Amino acid sequence: MKFTAILFTLTAATLLQFSVVAQTNVSGTNAIVALTPRVNTAIVPGKHKGQRTDDVVARAKAAPGDYDIEFIGDSITQGWEGAGKNVWQEAYGARKCINMGVGGDRTENVLWRFDNGQLDGIKAKVAVVMIGTNNSGKGRNTPDEILAGVIAVIDQIRTRQPDTKILLLAIFPRGKTFSEQRGDILQVNQVLAKLANGKNIF
Repeated sequence: MKFTAILFTLTAATLLQFSVVAQTNVSGTNAIVALTPRVNTAIVPGKHKGQRTDDVVARAKAAPGDYDIEFIGDSITQGWEGAGKNVWQEAYGARKCINMGVGGDRTENVLWRFDNGQLDGIKAKVAVVMIGTNNSGKGRNTPDEILAGVIAVIDQIRTRQPDTKILLLAIFPRGKTFSEQRGDILQVNQVLAKLANGKNIF
């Protein structure tokens, strides 16, 4: 499955949806109103404020070379250095790993980090990727936009690290009860599962 093709289709669908011209009746007269196209912020690189962003980019730049595993994500990934520290040491202590998790990060923030040297000089056997939960929720990105954002992250890893195998993790559910946000995440996960090709994405 061509991720760029999926991304193009999603972007085209979004633009088609929001670039239509509407005809309305205002005070008894016909008025033509052009709707502004919606920009998918999930695929537009943007820096996440906070020292952690600068720290993880600097960490990667200061220690280029070969790695067994690179972890890319948000606070769930960053958490291996906090509450998950003991488990990290037990499971990955004997391996050469680098943690690229930034609390609060969205897909566009990961793309910004890539554009600013996060992967430069890094050769990892495996990239563990979990991103997208912070794109979800009321007033944020739609499921198709989140999907496009995750695919953009995967595409960038494939481009910048063509020999790296990608372990793409599902986005964790949000909240304790059923909600629109949980439904959005489920829709994204259903498509993400189909990206596995048994060769370089698992």
